[in-house]
Amino acid sequence: MKISITAITVLLFFSNLIMVSKEGSNTIEGVLYLDEEPVIISSSGGVISKIEHVSKGKSGNKTFVAPGLIDLQINGYLGVDFSGPDLTLEGMRKATKALWKAGVTTYYPTIITSEFSRMKENFAVLAKAMNDPEIGKSIPGFHLEGPYISPVKGFRGAHLEKYIKNPDWKEFQELQKAANNGIKLITLAPEVDGAIPFIRNCVQSGVIVSLGHHNGDAEQIKLAIDAGAKMATHLGNGCANEINRHHNPLWPQLSDDRITPSIIADGFHLTREEVRSFFKVKGASKTILVSDALDLAGLPPGEYTRGERTLLLTPNVVKLPKENVLAGAASPISLCVGVVMEFTQCSLGEAIQMASTNPAEMMSLENLGEIEQGKRADFVLFSMEDNQMKIVKTYVSGELVYSAN
Repeated sequence: MKISITAITVLLFFSNLIMVSKEGSNTIEGVLYLDEEPVIISSSGGVISKIEHVSKGKSGNKTFVAPGLIDLQINGYLGVDFSGPDLTLEGMRKATKALWKAGVTTYYPTIITSEFSRMKENFAVLAKAMNDPEIGKSIPGFHLEGPYISPVKGFRGAHLEKYIKNPDWKEFQELQKAANNGIKLITLAPEVDGAIPFIRNCVQSGVIVSLGHHNGDAEQIKLAIDAGAKMATHLGNGCANEINRHHNPLWPQLSDDRITPSIIADGFHLTREEVRSFFKVKGASKTILVSDALDLAGLPPGEYTRGERTLLLTPNVVKLPKENVLAGAASPISLCVGVVMEFTQCSLGEAIQMASTNPAEMMSLENLGEIEQGKRADFVLFSMEDNQMKIVKTYVSGELVYSAN
């Protein structure tokens, strides 16, 4: 009897090992986004272990495979508002799973200009999400957009003026403490009092600085870049409708090679000509796609009340009807991939570079943004139909987190 029990125990032990091995390993087939050649990609322990190029005759698969999309600016999704009064860990799980469905494997939840105590509370929730075993791998950090931006109408966009203020390093440290040092990216205006020393402090502490919602002149922008600013937030938006044709915030940021702009290429925030012009100046290697999606993205069109504002969700964008300005996007970053291809005639590889590789490089996510041996096994499998990504499957660390089938 003892021998029998021992034998069963040993058998169960080895069976469990086999199950773990199967769960820790994965193989996917698809057409590589870079060269449109068939590949078989193997992963083990959440890491890409092998990439095998196969002849077209061996694989009739026309599903593309690319690194998971990375969104550096997203304010919420499917009714979950990252700056809202009722943010919870469960809400973060809901938003993250919805983003997996859209091909987004990594994102930086963005908190905008709000009442200070609210921002602290919400960053504390985001810190819990970043450490959550279910979704934490998809959240490497957070984006603070404001409150250190221009208070001027047009440049402040949808940010509430009463909460806008000058940079305060002590105050920012309070937010960073609440976020458990998770704030990795901040958008601010270079022309406001105290901006330049604040930028230097951010850079020294490892926070990426992006210029946005501002009316800085050429000298102020240069000083900010000299201090370490590296990005321009949703270039062409967060800007007044009427600006001086010679002296405005756009030209200095476009002309300085040290600045990488993010753009909302959803087909509505920027015109075709704007997207084409920005792309011609910066190219695929110095452009980042972002969604700037609000929590209304994924919900039915209509009017919604959010805090002190009434927002109008159309099938394409979110508007502030009273002020006649855009409040944010209504689509995930996967839409931007197809739009930028259509507007610029860039390749799929270049579009994915702007939506995955470049943001990974900007945020020093060395194990993400490319399909290479040793990188984390974050994949999106999709087809392209009428220049739109149709997501088939999404993997995070080699684990299937979404399947359309």
